[in-house]
Amino acid sequence: MIAFLMFQLGPEQGASLFDFFKQAGPVAKIILAGLTVMSLGSWAVMIGKLIQLRRADEQSEKFLEAFHRSQRFSEVNSQAGKLRASPLVGIFQAGYAEIDSQIKNAQGAETGDRKAYRITSLPALQRTLTRSASVELQTLAKWVTFLATTAAAAPFIGLFGTVWGIMDAFRDIGMTGSTSIVAVAPGIAEALINTAAGLGAAIPALIGYNYFSHRVRTLRSRLEDFALEFLNLAERNFT
Repeated sequence: MIAFLMFQLGPEQGASLFDFFKQAGPVAKIILAGLTVMSLGSWAVMIGKLIQLRRADEQSEKFLEAFHRSQRFSEVNSQAGKLRASPLVGIFQAGYAEIDSQIKNAQGAETGDRKAYRITSLPALQRTLTRSASVELQTLAKWVTFLATTAAAAPFIGLFGTVWGIMDAFRDIGMTGSTSIVAVAPGIAEALINTAAGLGAAIPALIGYNYFSHRVRTLRSRLEDFALEFLNLAERNFT
């Protein structure tokens, strides 16, 4: 967005906004450079999240199919290693490891095959699943807050650059004593570049933040549902 603005031609003199940028003062250049970095960072986050969530959705569907088709958790675990992009895999593996640990502890304390394959603490398994779901959500939501920061801060940073540029423009007017539009327009145009750049960085970031926040909330519900399903199966088969 900012790169697009930089190369639009002026209506009268044919000068591009990049020419105004070259003529701007050091403060305006620093602000515009910072906004450009924020904009590029936002687009990188959005593209990366789209790829990450698309892979997560695809592999989650495959994992759920294997999970519902298999008769034993060990069979699911053998398939889980191929679908690590799915957040459901992380929850399953954490729960499976907790069940395995509890069964091994029970084997050391109990005799008889039937008692040996029972878990000793269902609340401990529930805590493990909850903690794992939280970790997976943190991974999915990583860098999304950068979009919120860009959406909130970029317009104000751009406005600061505009105010600073207008101050410079009025200072030049005072020094030259000329109020001609020909003398004033370039300085005002320089100042307004930062406002345009701030909005150009903020608008896509705001849209991206709202979209990915919705996706993360949807995934949170899906992870919680899977954790409950896993817990129900564990309670039915190992208690």
